[in-house]
Amino acid sequence: MPDDRPTSAPAPQTVPPAEGGCGCDGRLVRTAADSRADGAGRFPLLCAFRCAGRGIAYAFTSQRNLKIQLAVGLLAVIAGFALGISRTEWLAVVLAIMVVAVSEVVNTAVESVTDLASPDWHPLARAAKDAGAGAVLLASAGSVAVGLIVFAPHLLALLP
Repeated sequence: MPDDRPTSAPAPQTVPPAEGGCGCDGRLVRTAADSRADGAGRFPLLCAFRCAGRGIAYAFTSQRNLKIQLAVGLLAVIAGFALGISRTEWLAVVLAIMVVAVSEVVNTAVESVTDLASPDWHPLARAAKDAGAGAVLLASAGSVAVGLIVFAPHLLALLP
């Protein structure tokens, strides 16, 4: 029985920086082995940060909900300053904002990969996208709970 596996790892794909390459050497690194190909060494840290920033920017510019969630997070920060919440309350609020933002960015990645892998409608593609959206919904519901726990006592204390 012939072995159909490749004998060596495929060469890293070259992508011009303007088309989404890392902007450092134009290579799109897919695996740790790719980053060490031809004695290139590790994927440069600066490139890793640029790629991460590009991913966050893509999520922000392409996802209306992320903009809304970050606007609500900004309102929570303003309310925190206005109400003088404690250090522990700040930790809860910041963590809640970050969990929602991270879940939305991950959901964007899931949606993008799903669209790439399954351009036509498929029940598993729908399940993947629905699960990603469900994760964001759970994170958002948790952040609302945190907001109520943190802000309600401060707001109630302002009532006559």
